[in-house]
Amino acid sequence: MLELKGVSKQVGDETHIGEATLTLERGTLNVLLGPTLSGKTTLMRLMAGLDRPTRGSLWFDGRDVTGVPVQKRNIAMVYQQFINYPMMTVYDNIASPMRLAGADRATIDREVRQAAELLKLTPYLDRQPLNLSGGQQQRTALARAIVKKAGLVLLDEPLANLDYKLREELRTELPKIFQESGAIFVYATTEPSEALLLGGNTATLHEGRITQFGPTIEVFRNPADLITATTFSDPPLNTLALTKAGPVFRLADGQTLAVPGGMTRLPDGRYTAGFRPHHLTVAPGGSDAIAFAARAFVTEFNGSESFVHVDFAGERWVMIAPGIHDHEIGEMLNLYLEPRHLMFFDATGRAVQLAAGLRAQAV
Repeated sequence: MLELKGVSKQVGDETHIGEATLTLERGTLNVLLGPTLSGKTTLMRLMAGLDRPTRGSLWFDGRDVTGVPVQKRNIAMVYQQFINYPMMTVYDNIASPMRLAGADRATIDREVRQAAELLKLTPYLDRQPLNLSGGQQQRTALARAIVKKAGLVLLDEPLANLDYKLREELRTELPKIFQESGAIFVYATTEPSEALLLGGNTATLHEGRITQFGPTIEVFRNPADLITATTFSDPPLNTLALTKAGPVFRLADGQTLAVPGGMTRLPDGRYTAGFRPHHLTVAPGGSDAIAFAARAFVTEFNGSESFVHVDFAGERWVMIAPGIHDHEIGEMLNLYLEPRHLMFFDATGRAVQLAAGLRAQAV
């Protein structure tokens, strides 16, 4: 078990990590999700022992390892900027941690070839890394981490340089491989979709602060605050500032919307409503769907989906719609949203509990 107890990292006047408290169990996959510069790499360096926290402590299996350097810890690290030994073959690169640990030749050969088969490296075992593509070099670094059998494995955006097909395959296979080892795995990514595909647990980060930690699907469905909801949404979360006054929501531009039946117990006051782009539709999905008259301003296509950007009440929203939806700039669109997909956040940004003590789930 890895425990971070009030860990902070200060560099001059800047706080890179602020009061991080986290417990990671053996045999679990733990995703660090956040945009660039949110603190993911800094947090991983603290976990590894490459950096020492300014305040707080780190414990591994009940032992305080706060000041223990990386060389004295049983960890494996793979970064987006892959690191291999340039004068060694792929085989020897993968085998290197096992040789350092004193493993016998037969065990080394078996483990290396299994890892190479998994990562599609078997044809390249006799080559040196400089004769490989960037993706093949990254896979070599991943294979070395797999055979090391470390107690803590840190993966900092390890699939970013791989082609789409291989990346999707590894996203499916890696959790199975790692969880069977009994190690603690920490995987950093900027992509919410990758966190959902990997599963496990997710810690969302914003400006060096962990905003929420828990089972990935639970954090996605029930964000504790607006920052977490925004972090876990790509394209960006659609939001709408409104004030509840009895049976209506008043918008900033003077429009009013009827309060859906399940939200009548929401106290009067000012809120930010949020919902994800794939929940906005061009046809009502139910009798209680909320209708919006929005103005299109740009549409993007990715082959199977359309990303329709619209203006509503001074807000810019995105709708993800299956198929091709080609709208003229300025065209008025009737859009719909199921109330159950709405999340509400108070003036401080905290998620608001709805009727019957349940929060709307943005599934």
